[in-house]
This record gives sequence, structure tokens and C-alpha cells, in this order.
Amino acid sequence: VDEKSLRRAGLDYWQHLDWEVADHWDDFLERVGETRIWFFSRFATRSYTDVEYQEGDTLVFGSETSGLPEKLTEANSGRLLRINTTEQIRSLNLATSAGVAAFEAVRQLTAG
Repeated sequence: VDEKSLRRAGLDYWQHLDWEVADHWDDFLERVGETRIWFFSRFATRSYTDVEYQEGDTLVFGSETSGLPEKLTEANSGRLLRINTTEQIRSLNLATSAGVAAFEAVRQLTAG
């Protein structure tokens, strides 16, 4: 993760983000603490719109080519979410998926 890539990814809002890199999954879990973690997978049966997102929720996506590790999906089956697509579309790319899910969470948290 280099500064040029981060600036390009964040564009106008990068300065408003609070981010850090975790080298290992256990480090990540320690850092997020007791937050609810939602895992996004094309194999999930529950829609991402069926969740009532809460302040502090964590959204986890797998790699674009292989998705989440099977170990994670098996251990967190109750927290797997799917972004609905059609039969002709196997999956969405990672950036689109993250944007769709983040938008829904923000929409819910700022509604009303």
C-alpha cells in the first residue's frame, strides 16, 4: 500500500477516513474489537439489504478473484451477506461491491 495508490483510491474524501493496515487476520480482529462483522460473499443467501446496519459495523470483502477464504465463510455463516445480481452476472467487482454495501449502510445510518 503506497501513498500514490491511497490518494488515487480516496480522491476527495481520503482525509476524512480513519484507516490502518493489519498484517494478519488476528491483528484485524483485535483492532475491530467487539464490532459486528459482516462478510460479503456471492455464495451467501441473505441479502445485504436485509441487515439493519449499526454504527461501528465492519464490512469484509474477499479478493476479487477468489472471494473470502472458505474457513471464514464456514465460521461466519450467520453473518454472510450477498449483493443480489441476475443469473447472467456471476459477481460484481470488488470496488463496486464495496461501494454498494457502504452506500446501503450509510443510507440506513443517515435516514430519517
